[in-house]
Amino acid sequence: MRMTVLKRRLGLLAMSLLWSLVFGVMLLSPATTKAAAQSGAVYVIPVKQQIEQGLGSFLERAFQEAKEMNAGLIVLEIDTPGGRVDTAGEIGTLLQETDIPTVAFIRGDAASAGSYIALNADKIAMAPGSMIGSASMVDGMGNPVEDAKLVSWWKAQMVSAAESSGRNEQIAAGMADPKVAVELTELGRTVEAGDIVALSAEEALKVGYSDTMAGTVNEVIEFMGFSGNEVFEMELTFSEKLASFLTNPFVMTLLLFMGIAGVLIELIVPGFGIPGVLGITGFVLYFFGNSVAGFAGMETWLLFVIGIALLAMELFVPSFGILGVIGSISLIFGVVQAAYTTTHVAWSLGIAAVCALIAIVVVALVFKERGIWNKFILSDSLSRENGYIPVQERDILIGLTGITLTPLRPSGTADIGGQRMDVVTAGGFIPSGSSIRVLKTDGTRIVVEQVPE
Repeated sequence: MRMTVLKRRLGLLAMSLLWSLVFGVMLLSPATTKAAAQSGAVYVIPVKQQIEQGLGSFLERAFQEAKEMNAGLIVLEIDTPGGRVDTAGEIGTLLQETDIPTVAFIRGDAASAGSYIALNADKIAMAPGSMIGSASMVDGMGNPVEDAKLVSWWKAQMVSAAESSGRNEQIAAGMADPKVAVELTELGRTVEAGDIVALSAEEALKVGYSDTMAGTVNEVIEFMGFSGNEVFEMELTFSEKLASFLTNPFVMTLLLFMGIAGVLIELIVPGFGIPGVLGITGFVLYFFGNSVAGFAGMETWLLFVIGIALLAMELFVPSFGILGVIGSISLIFGVVQAAYTTTHVAWSLGIAAVCALIAIVVVALVFKERGIWNKFILSDSLSRENGYIPVQERDILIGLTGITLTPLRPSGTADIGGQRMDVVTAGGFIPSGSSIRVLKTDGTRIVVEQVPE
């Protein structure tokens, strides 16, 4: 009897353990599957500067490296006041075309073009105190762009980005166009026409423009279902930082001014050396920045070298300006080819050329006695100290006596009053060393006769 009860109890215990094991496997299986699906390295890429060409090139390199390393997640750490919308468009294309999951972690401001970049990510996480929005277009001076076509295009870009990530399109339109009124039902307020939509981290979470709030990158990584064991933080190299600085529109204009003014001042007022060195340095930095940023190839460097060489040859080889003109064309063509867009470099080149012209004129006036134009101007003066006597004063020579220095057949040279002069006889021959007297002057001619011994 006891054995039967014991067997029955053991059977029940075994069944309980079996059911517990099966239930445990059922619970753990989804988690294991999820962990396996979220495997891979995490690449953290900073977007903590003004958006310009150099940043775009850096992100291209970072995305390519993440792809080659089979990364599982890309985190864009954003804190930017905005910048170039064309570069932002290229970065948005990178986000849309990559197969790697992406999340934008806003740790400050995602203003203007920064908002567009964030909207193109798969997910958006925001730190407390951060902001997204205020994406209306402004020009290089910070003034609002009034061109209706440009505003409409940018608004369409923002709306498209919001639509791709399943977010409220009207809010995106209100971020880009101040003429759009937006009703924020979740916040209980309306942004009237004339104002720009800008959302705090809390507001963005309520209206669906943020998927979570996080204080650190690790929290964002955990939210995306990844572990923080294999995290790579991408950084700009020194050359990329330098290129990012050099391709700034203001710096680029300054370098072109330095290059144009320095080289031309060295050509026009030779002998200093410093303007020439500064000019070549300005051009080298311009081409280097655009080369590292990926806009300039070897052909632009070749055009630069040819241009400088021809301008230098103009100083030593008489070519009536032909070498200088060809060198200038080569240099200008290289500058245009090295730039990101022809439109932007045209403005920079135009401003730099006008400023350089003013500087060249000032230097030419200050150092006019050293200018290259002095080579084409006769500086010798026909002064009495140099032995020249004005025609109107030659009559005073009539009656003076002198000695012939060369035979007069009938012309030659004589010493009259201690001055060496070209003279001519009235028709006869007078040997060297003879005494003579001036009979008359006829224009530049001094007529003499021999004085009997």
